[in-house]
Amino acid sequence: MGEGDGCDGCVLKEPMSARSGKFKTQRQALPGPVRDWNLLRADGEGEWAEARWGGGRACRTRRGCGRGGPDCVAARPRARSPVLLQGLAGTRSKDPSPPDAPMAQFVFESDLHSLLQLDAPIPNAPPARWQRKAKEAAGPAPSPMRAANRSHSAGRTPGRTPGKSSSKVQTTPSKPGGDRYIPHRSASQMEVASFLLSKENQPENNQTPTKKEHQKAWALNLNGFDVEEAKILRLSGKPQNAPEGYQNRLKVLYSQKATPGSSRKTCRYIPSLPDRILDAPEIRNDYYLNLVDWSSGNVLAVALDNSVYLWNATSGDILQLLQMEQPGDYVSSVAWIKEGNYLAVGTSNAEVQLWDVQQQKRLRNMTSHSARVGSLCWNSYILSSGSRSGHIHHHDVRVAEHHVATLSGHSQEVCGLCWAPDGRHLASGGNDNLVNVWPSAPGESGWVPLQTFTQHQGAVKAVAWCPWQSNVLATGGGTSDRHIRIWNVCSGACLSAVDAHSQVCSILWSPHYKELISGHGFAQNQLVIWKYPTMAKVAELKGHTARVLSLTMSPDGATVASAAADETLRLWRCFELDPARRREREKASAAKSSLIHQGIR
Repeated sequence: MGEGDGCDGCVLKEPMSARSGKFKTQRQALPGPVRDWNLLRADGEGEWAEARWGGGRACRTRRGCGRGGPDCVAARPRARSPVLLQGLAGTRSKDPSPPDAPMAQFVFESDLHSLLQLDAPIPNAPPARWQRKAKEAAGPAPSPMRAANRSHSAGRTPGRTPGKSSSKVQTTPSKPGGDRYIPHRSASQMEVASFLLSKENQPENNQTPTKKEHQKAWALNLNGFDVEEAKILRLSGKPQNAPEGYQNRLKVLYSQKATPGSSRKTCRYIPSLPDRILDAPEIRNDYYLNLVDWSSGNVLAVALDNSVYLWNATSGDILQLLQMEQPGDYVSSVAWIKEGNYLAVGTSNAEVQLWDVQQQKRLRNMTSHSARVGSLCWNSYILSSGSRSGHIHHHDVRVAEHHVATLSGHSQEVCGLCWAPDGRHLASGGNDNLVNVWPSAPGESGWVPLQTFTQHQGAVKAVAWCPWQSNVLATGGGTSDRHIRIWNVCSGACLSAVDAHSQVCSILWSPHYKELISGHGFAQNQLVIWKYPTMAKVAELKGHTARVLSLTMSPDGATVASAAADETLRLWRCFELDPARRREREKASAAKSSLIHQGIR
């Protein structure tokens, strides 16, 4: 807008020289609704924008006179935002220039502007990250006491020779970040901790060593671990350092590996080759037979067709114990008594023979079955035999009438028999895919199985009890099943099942390392070592060229003998103890024997 463009009576029409005096007076006291020059603010073009009174405009020449008439451009209404129009609706219907309304409107709009403004500093806000970093880099401010000490000792003579480094100055070595021990709360046994704490406040009863041993055995069977030696907190190792060139700044908070200082050496050397290979000519390639057994006297018995041979593992001597008299007959099973001086032999003509090995003499011939006897197992003086008819017979070898019980729980051949270490249960597996758990004595309704497991889809020959948990049973299925299953015979629950991907012919437990070993058939004919209870595969032992038929373990638990259809007998030293663990086990066995003698007294 140039000069003379205003309305009648507007100072804009006057020349510039004439306006200067008027504006000096108008700055002192503005007429009309404009009370202060601060009400006029500049827009983006440097001109005066909207004045804060009832809808009028200020002169864009920065000289607003406040006298705008109907033709003055400063008096034309300007479009407002809906919020402002809504807030000013009440003022427009009244007097256009009340003395106090413009100030109230200005206060409202200035408050609204301050609320919507985002570039203003936030009061009482924490310092920004760059400010904190700069403060941390600068270091903590010295305390007044330290400052005083420094100023007081500033004039002293240095106590050490300049240029000579002090040997007492120590620097903190660089360590990787992270805590040393991080407890896994999910794996913590808080119930055990509560029990142990409450037990400390109870008075100790005078219990006999025998009773303490029984309580320890019960706790081991129920909980799966010794409560007195249980770890309440499971600790993890230090976090690992990031590899070189790793770009991610996030640190590893914890490691799944065990703490190196508190964990034992879990890995051990397992020979992949057999320690010795023996010939086993004419061994019968029959899955349902049990043809090898190792005695407590370190003598290995092997059934080869119609003969039984004994191999002394200590001296290396080989002895032929017997040979079937009738042509066509063969030996179908062998089993040593626990003491190791008597051998039971099952034959294809349904007989069970009892031999004295030292005298090389047959003591008796027991006939009660109607078909071949493919499985045998001892429980003290009771010999249990399973036949192709599906029946299990108990023989008391002390009396003339040896047949004392008949168990009928299978519809096909019984190919697996095993008594529990405590002698309370007998497990049987058959070609009908069933696993039965029998009591040691008949119940009110006779000889009825306590548990019957039907989950296997193939013949069950591999049956083995856990040596340190008498209620845990391991079973393995044939070609149609190929699974190893772990059972709790008290509850009937399947604790775990693992697919072996091949026929399972035999299972043995290793009490030294808490592991299992299983023998398999096609396609790899291998032996597999499993870690209990995780059932993780530890090692595979390969060497047989045909399927494995039977497994047996040496009396010291260090060597496993495998008989296979390739007519070889291989000895694997897969559970040999190192000298330190052997000494610990000898001390434990000596302490146990002393406890037994004290209980007898």
